[in-house]
Amino acid sequence: MTTAQRVLKMGMVGGGIGAFIGAVHRTAAMLDGGVRLVAGCLSSTPDRAHESGRALGLDPRRNYPTWEKMIEGELALPPQERVDFISIVTPNHVHFPVALACVRAGINVVCDKPLVHTSEQASQLISEVCSSGVVFAVTYNYSGYPLVKEARDLVARGELGRVRKVIVEYNQGWLASRLEAGGQKQADWRTDPARSGAGGAIGDIGSHAEHLAAYVTGLELTDICADLTTFVEGRHLDDDANLLLRFSGGAKGVLVASQIEIGHENDLRLRVFGDAASLDWRQEEPNALILRPQGQPERVLRRGNDYLGQAAKDASRLPSGHPEAFFEAFANVYRNACRAIRAGVGGLDAPSAFDFPGVMEGARGVHFIEKTVQSARSDRKWTDARFSPAL
Repeated sequence: MTTAQRVLKMGMVGGGIGAFIGAVHRTAAMLDGGVRLVAGCLSSTPDRAHESGRALGLDPRRNYPTWEKMIEGELALPPQERVDFISIVTPNHVHFPVALACVRAGINVVCDKPLVHTSEQASQLISEVCSSGVVFAVTYNYSGYPLVKEARDLVARGELGRVRKVIVEYNQGWLASRLEAGGQKQADWRTDPARSGAGGAIGDIGSHAEHLAAYVTGLELTDICADLTTFVEGRHLDDDANLLLRFSGGAKGVLVASQIEIGHENDLRLRVFGDAASLDWRQEEPNALILRPQGQPERVLRRGNDYLGQAAKDASRLPSGHPEAFFEAFANVYRNACRAIRAGVGGLDAPSAFDFPGVMEGARGVHFIEKTVQSARSDRKWTDARFSPAL
């Protein structure tokens, strides 16, 4: 097999029985046939980890009881037999120790978002990735949609003119009642500050909204004025976030991230307004991108067509009229990170070269959450949100 065709060996930490996102990551990683799961520590308790590994058909010798044993066991194997990367799909509080240990061991990483709990942890990971040269991807999966890539290209080519306003919304209603009180697994850890981090809705889905806006527009976020609310009595983190934004170049923005909006499922929407045109994209209808030029009829761009740019074409798998959605977009993050692994290109340059979110984007997301919480607690409200990590 050539280097480009080599099937990569994947390990996984977390994502065992009953874990929604673990199954999504496995499906996405293996969608194109270029990855196979060979090792894992799939739960926080050894018995459950082994049970989950058996259910997925892992070799008993690589069905590990702890993530520490997994890294130790993989490093003991001959280099050609070890995992090529480890996917981290645990609750947020486990991301940092596992990612740090992997990077120090020279193991490539794909990590769920938000990256870690604090900017100090994020800065340490940036430094370690620089030193080790590993590939490090963060699954801001909405950047993988073909028409999100087309939207980014439209802005970059100047089709919208000078960007004036950005509105990004992530509307959900699944936490409108206190599900965590009944032990619902996903609600339980996401509303626990010790495991989720400083942000509730703003960390869980608001960080997705921030990344989507930055990915498409390329604008630097300079200031935040945030209002965070906890509507559900007894909950310890925000479940509704409303932000005013200021960007470099004078553009203004609005960001909404809510998990108490009854009737909404996974309604992520981005609108960008320039002085020549605007665009409109919704995650629940991801195969259409609306472009509205000044003084002209609106145009509906659809996935899979030859009139789209190369990035959108490369991110598509099916001809037009055959819908692609969540799994395929997620798979594009994995596919591009795997291309970097096969090419042997890591460190901070790989994400831009291969078009996937990296440790720097992950660190910016952590910074965004912290600055939003700071703004919400401040009497002055407007908070400097510029991201300038020490390298």
